Amino acid sequence: MAQQATAQSRTGQSSTVAELARFFPEATPVRIPVQFTRRSGTTDGSQPVAAGVPESTVIEFGTAREVLFACITPLEFADSLRLRNWDGALETGGAVGGVR
Repeated sequence: MAQQATAQSRTGQSSTVAELARFFPEATPVRIPVQFTRRSGTTDGSQPVAAGVPESTVIEFGTAREVLFACITPLEFADSLRLRNWDGALETGGAVGGVR
């Protein structure tokens, strides 16, 4: 049985994501609730970084290769992430390509 999920928009952050989406002409509004986790790894090949605590957010816009979302977790360029929706139909990894 499929479940439907809703997520509240974060005031101000949603408009920031929409502003950023202007730089991605192929971006489509999607509103997909997901949970992401910063993966463990290294910052410069030598200093370990612990895996982060999962955070729930909403993918506001997406292309075939990028997703745009707001979060409260501090992220930096090239951080490795794991994204998953509630039923696992979307489960993928990626890297941060930009932050604001």
